Amino acid sequence: MGSLDAFKDELTVLVTGFAPFKEQYPVNPAWEITSSLPDYLPADRAKDPIQQSVSTLPAVRILKHGPVRVNYEVVRGLVPKLWDNPEQKIDYVIHIGMAGPQLVYSLEKRGHRDGYDKQDVDGQLLGDDLKRKQEGDGWIWHGVPEELLTDLDIEKIYKRWVELSPDGLNLRMSEDAGHYLCDFIYFSSLAHLYKQQRPKKVIFFHVPLHPDQESLNRGKELALQLIRSICESGLGKGVAS
Repeated sequence: MGSLDAFKDELTVLVTGFAPFKEQYPVNPAWEITSSLPDYLPADRAKDPIQQSVSTLPAVRILKHGPVRVNYEVVRGLVPKLWDNPEQKIDYVIHIGMAGPQLVYSLEKRGHRDGYDKQDVDGQLLGDDLKRKQEGDGWIWHGVPEELLTDLDIEKIYKRWVELSPDGLNLRMSEDAGHYLCDFIYFSSLAHLYKQQRPKKVIFFHVPLHPDQESLNRGKELALQLIRSICESGLGKGVAS
């Protein structure tokens, strides 16, 4: 870790989490999980030693950003700064957000451009239908498809994630991130990279709304195993199919 070559070979994963946004849920587990992550991915602690990585990953640095205000304009202004910071190389981004009370953990496959008709935490609507008409070719998402998929191999990542994660949990892939700020930040990242013709190395991770310590510890473990699964997939490592 002390050499320049080792630093150059590091992978960097940026994780974001949202701030609270509902009075009945004063703690957002997305940020609690994000902020609890270590600065570097710890050694593989797979539940089955046979499933551990044959090849060791390079050092994986984990950057945390948040809590992100649940506000459309804040998110729209933030996303380019996350990806385009010349001082920081980013290999992958994981956006984490809060879903409902069901004990389900979901990896979102796609983000949506349209359909944001709910007010944000500050009572503001996105208003993109009007902006699109007024700004024409200058609208921020002009020429961007209605839906965008991550370029990450989500099926491979999901398979490895399930292998590494504790048994008995409801881990899913999802096609609908909800048409609210979770979906919005995901599509914002996807669209930003699409417009720049860069690989869309981003994924969204939905966690249940429960803020108790057991749930947060479980979410942290799943987030770490997701980071490991993404990095292994990107380097062609992990269990052969």
